[in-house]
Amino acid sequence: MQRIIAGGAALEVQRIDAPAGRQRAPIVFLHEGLGSVAMWRDWPARVCTEAGRAGIVYSRRGYGGSEPVSDVRGTGRLAPDYMHREAWVVLPALLAALDIEAPVLLGHSDGGSIALLHASRFPLAACVVMAPHVIVEELSLRSIEQARQSYEEAGLRQRLAAFHQDVDGAFWQWNDAWLSPAFRSFDIRDDCRRITAPVLALQGLDDPYGSMRQIEEIAPTQGHFEMQALPACGHSPHRDQPGWATERIVSFLVALD
Repeated sequence: MQRIIAGGAALEVQRIDAPAGRQRAPIVFLHEGLGSVAMWRDWPARVCTEAGRAGIVYSRRGYGGSEPVSDVRGTGRLAPDYMHREAWVVLPALLAALDIEAPVLLGHSDGGSIALLHASRFPLAACVVMAPHVIVEELSLRSIEQARQSYEEAGLRQRLAAFHQDVDGAFWQWNDAWLSPAFRSFDIRDDCRRITAPVLALQGLDDPYGSMRQIEEIAPTQGHFEMQALPACGHSPHRDQPGWATERIVSFLVALD
């Protein structure tokens, strides 16, 4: 594990070595709204091994072991466009620091939205998204409100504390941003239309945070686009259906070689 300065903060970064053989574009893993390097567990290494690629896993500022955000519920509160900034400012700076050009981005939830936004402006080998958000749905907000209640009353804080240096900062920066009135206008469909890299989008049919509309609305006007619904799967395909999700992603990437 190492820390790299990007976007004005020290970010926790884990490298996964490529298997021996032909070098392919590495996979950069982008975590969910409450995720971190540790919360991915060993799944990124499994994907990289089966796809024959190196990998980069990092925690955004305020998550995992990355530099915390000061006064996260005050002067450090995330703006409604925080995913745009991550995609267009922080991620390019991190990739430059790592000397990576045109990687595969693999994002989950907020990380999927960040991957799509980055792909709308920067070259990529491919973009893989699991349960991304392209618009705000009422069911998403209801689930995020329930997460707030669980954090305050039902033990979610204790469960997350194992994965974040500053667990309160990690939770509130995400929860406050999503439940702010200004965030209701979040809509990245026009950005998605401009993506030219190959895109694979996976969506669980039992996802309490988003419907199939979230991937149906990606709809790039050019380039290869595949989407897949996953039965018996909630918001996290890599946890709810790890074998299926891994096989589908690896098959998609192998077909690009």
